[in-house]
Amino acid sequence: MADKQISLPAKLINGGIAGLIGVTCVFPIDLAKTRLQNQQNGQRLYTSMSDCLIKTIRSEGYFGMYRGAAVNLTLVTPEKAIKLAANDFFRHHLSKDGKKLTLLREMLAGCGAGTCQVIVTTPMEMLKIQLQDAGRIAAQKKLMAAQAQLSSSSATRVAEPVVETRTTATQITRELLRSKGIAGLYKGLGATLLRDVPFSIVYFPLFANLNKLGQKDPNVKAPFYVSFLSGCVAGSTAAVAVNPCDVIKTRLQSLQRGVNEDTYSGILDCTKKIWRKEGPMAFLKGAYCRALVIAPLFGIAQVVYFIGIAEFLLDMLPKHRD
Repeated sequence: MADKQISLPAKLINGGIAGLIGVTCVFPIDLAKTRLQNQQNGQRLYTSMSDCLIKTIRSEGYFGMYRGAAVNLTLVTPEKAIKLAANDFFRHHLSKDGKKLTLLREMLAGCGAGTCQVIVTTPMEMLKIQLQDAGRIAAQKKLMAAQAQLSSSSATRVAEPVVETRTTATQITRELLRSKGIAGLYKGLGATLLRDVPFSIVYFPLFANLNKLGQKDPNVKAPFYVSFLSGCVAGSTAAVAVNPCDVIKTRLQSLQRGVNEDTYSGILDCTKKIWRKEGPMAFLKGAYCRALVIAPLFGIAQVVYFIGIAEFLLDMLPKHRD
C-alpha cells in the first residue's frame, strides 16, 4: 500500500518513471485539451478532440501533436515524484500508530501533496501551454487572412502570407525572466492551486479506497491491474470534478491571444467573462480530453509506483561496505 515505508530515492524514481511513461502515451490528447479550452465562442477552429488532432497533423505534421512535450518530459519527473512522495509523507505523519487513516486525514494528505507539487507544476504548465496553443493561434490568423483576401473588393490585392514564428521553451523562459522575473513563470499560481489541491483531495483518498477493494489481505499489495484501474477511475473522476478550474488556469496562463479573444486580469474576471460570454458549459471544455489524459497517466503512475521499479533498480546498485 501507499502507507508502506519506501526510501525517498525510490519514491522519487518511481514517480519520475511513472510520469515519463504516462506523458509519452497521452500528450497529443493533452494538446487537444489545451486548444479546445483556449478557443472562445465565435473563434472556433475545432469541433472535437478528433477534429483538433486531425487538423493539427494536416497543418503541423505528426510531431505537431507533441509541441511542448519536451517541457513536460523534463519537468514531469520532479512533478510526479513530489506529488506521490508528498502524499506518502503526509499519510505517514497523519496516521496514528499505523492505524487506518480517516477520510478527513486522507483528504488532508492529498491537500498537502497538491500544494507541494505546484512548485514545479506552475512553470511547467506555463511553458507547455504557450507551445501547445501556438499552432491554434497561427491557424486562426491564417484563416482570418484567407477570409479577408476573399472579401477584399480589390481583385488585385493579395494578402500577406501569415508565417508562424516558432519559439522554444528556453526563449519563452528567458523573456519571462527578463521582463517579469521569476514571477513570470508563476503566472496563474493561484489558479493552479485552485485546480491541483482539490484534485489531490479527491484523487488520493478515492484511489486508496478503491485499491483496498482489490486486496484480499490488508498486508498484501493489490494486484497491479487493480492499482491500474483504481488509478484510472480516481484520476478521471477527479479530473472532471476540477475541470472548471483547469479551464480558468489555461486561459490565465496563455500569453498570446487569438483574434478578438478576451484577456483576463485574474481568476474572478476570467470566471465572470467566461460565464457571461460563453455560458456555464464552457467550464467543461476539454473535460473528456482531460479525463482521457489523467486516467491512463495516473493508472500507469500507480502501477509503477506500487510495483516499485525503483526498489529493483536500487537493489542492483553495488552496495558500499565499510
